[in-house]
Amino acid sequence: MRHTLPHAPQFYVTAPQPCPYLHGRAERKLFTALHGDNASDLNNALSRQGFRRSQNVLYRPSCESCVACMSARIRVADFQPSRTQRRLMRRNAGLRRLATSAWATEEQFDLFRRYLDSRHADGGMADMDIFEFAAMIEETPVKTRVIEYRCSADRPERVAQGDDFLAAVCLTDVLDDGLSLVYSFYHPILQPASLGTYLILDHIEIARAAKLPYIYLGYWVPGSRKMDYKARFSALEIYKGGVWQPIGDPEDHSNEAHPLSVDPIVEQVARIALPQFDR
Repeated sequence: MRHTLPHAPQFYVTAPQPCPYLHGRAERKLFTALHGDNASDLNNALSRQGFRRSQNVLYRPSCESCVACMSARIRVADFQPSRTQRRLMRRNAGLRRLATSAWATEEQFDLFRRYLDSRHADGGMADMDIFEFAAMIEETPVKTRVIEYRCSADRPERVAQGDDFLAAVCLTDVLDDGLSLVYSFYHPILQPASLGTYLILDHIEIARAAKLPYIYLGYWVPGSRKMDYKARFSALEIYKGGVWQPIGDPEDHSNEAHPLSVDPIVEQVARIALPQFDR
């Protein structure tokens, strides 16, 4: 179904599919194409309203039965790492960061396959081949970076991998008000090092150095064990009810999985604030 605003992008709704976060529920997405000269402005504007980018598409959950998926971001200036997070940063201090352009490599794809086979063998991306992987990395009309993390020779976790091997990768969009972590993956042998959390911590440092106020983390879902780790970051905000607000006690958001909390699609689209486009 198509929904259109005058002189603005067209919005569509996907057919319901099984929800990957809450068992027994169906997910549906509101989305629009991302292309042309206005792509960066649209990505910036909609990211501030809970949308996420996937290749040339911006999307936001618009499910029929709940509004449990809430976009999450960290206020960089107010973030204070916990004792566990400080220990994690020290443990991974030997990782070397390398920011590159959005260009896929066979080495990255090999790491991606290892990660999926170990962590998400039954997920929606499990059958991705190298061409689809390249599209995920390279099909971007906005400012995007691939940030690689490599192990130095003195790391005990390197085992038989050699002196310099690819440990983790994060596909990152650079917004006008922050960094958006589009997708990340890491070597399964390093799972005890909690690299998923470490990548977020390191992006906070990147944003702080660049004087960018936010780190966009994607969606947090109350009641989803897959998403629990996001609530462990201080200075976390969620996009709820059309505004960003501190997450507070995560338990306070457990009632969002209720069908009466869902607004009609037409009303959702009408409330989207868009940048000014040439007519």
